[in-house]
Amino acid sequence: MEKNDERLGSAPLGKLMVSMALPAVAAQVINVLYNIVDRIYIGHIAGYGELALTGVGVTAPILMVISAFSAFAGMGGAPQASIQLGKKNYDKAEKILGSSVAMLLLFSVVLTVFFQIFKTPVLYAFGASDNTIVYARQYITIYLAGTVFVQFALGLNTYISGQGNPKVAMLSVLLGAVVNIILDPIFIFGLNMGVRGAALATIISQALSAAWVIHFLVSPKSVIQIRRKYIRFEKETVMGIASLGISPFIMQSTESLVMIALNTGLQKYGGDLYVGTMSIMSSVMQFIVIPVQGISQGVQPIMSYNYGAGNLKRVKDTFVRMVLVCLGATLFLAGIAVLKPEFYAGLFSSNEQLTALTCQYMPVYFLGITIFGIQMGCQTAFLALGQAKVSLIIALLRKIVLLIPLAILFPRFMGVVGVYRAEPVADFISVAVTIVLFIVTWRKVSAESSDK
Repeated sequence: MEKNDERLGSAPLGKLMVSMALPAVAAQVINVLYNIVDRIYIGHIAGYGELALTGVGVTAPILMVISAFSAFAGMGGAPQASIQLGKKNYDKAEKILGSSVAMLLLFSVVLTVFFQIFKTPVLYAFGASDNTIVYARQYITIYLAGTVFVQFALGLNTYISGQGNPKVAMLSVLLGAVVNIILDPIFIFGLNMGVRGAALATIISQALSAAWVIHFLVSPKSVIQIRRKYIRFEKETVMGIASLGISPFIMQSTESLVMIALNTGLQKYGGDLYVGTMSIMSSVMQFIVIPVQGISQGVQPIMSYNYGAGNLKRVKDTFVRMVLVCLGATLFLAGIAVLKPEFYAGLFSSNEQLTALTCQYMPVYFLGITIFGIQMGCQTAFLALGQAKVSLIIALLRKIVLLIPLAILFPRFMGVVGVYRAEPVADFISVAVTIVLFIVTWRKVSAESSDK
């Protein structure tokens, strides 16, 4: 029988992309339910739901930093492991996996200790007020206790899909999400735990997902396995993971800086209610972007494997199809936010003032996201081809170079609406630059391949 990893190079491309992408999309959509379901329930707590929603919203940058470190080890290592599988170098692939495990363990300890100690000043810096800090602290204190589960569930799941097992990767996320959806109303309302109940439900769910992932990666069903002898910091392997992992790390960790800039700007020029709109819109952003990430991440192992095998035509064909699908997805999903913002806004709050304010600014904020599928497809291709430097440039451009400075500058001249307008301006410019860089990079990769 053909191994799962071998079909990446030989199965019919259309059917293969669907079989890889659909479970990955399902996994990403299910994964985003962790935060979205929490916020939906929290926003409807009688008496203080809007303040609790805002409080939980300002914890988002910490959650993003934690997931960014898992992406550093997972998305930095999994594409390289896929390339090694394409070269039939299974031992090297397992060394990469083992180093990722070691890195995730270290990250878990450092992140938990740091944020538990400094959570209060950090939350204030992220936009919390005296009215919302109590809810922010309640949520993040419990969530941090499960940092190690988040690291393993997110960081190691990429190694399952990277070897051609997207359905198994999807099931690991599905397990946690279903448990989370069941436990949320029980803990929040049934046991009257409020915000603490939402956090507890989340970490229990992540623990189950992490257990599923580890169980698979130590079993004979996995093409590459976690082996104790490889769980160590080998300099060459760690540097290889870091060179590629720095890009997705920056993409996710700088999202926390973006949230700080947006939340503090909205607090300064608007107030708690405006920060509440960003809590809703950041959740909607996840709903739009995460499925597209699922498409691109599901397809990425096909490109990495065939790049390692030297089949550039199959890499190109995969890329073109992926970008078209990603663009179609963002046009549709972000288009709803632009044309029918009430569809999303009503999900998260029954407060009429907060909902009306969100509907007013959502079309402005999401305008540029309609074409963002192009950038996400190109960004994934950079990672798949091992182009760490170019991927890093794109990661820095949109958020650090463009979005954060614009979010600080615009409201000085436009008032609070300037905070929302910064997003589409940054999106349109970064997509244009990404297209140019991808054309140049592809020509370089093709030339290097033909010289070998």
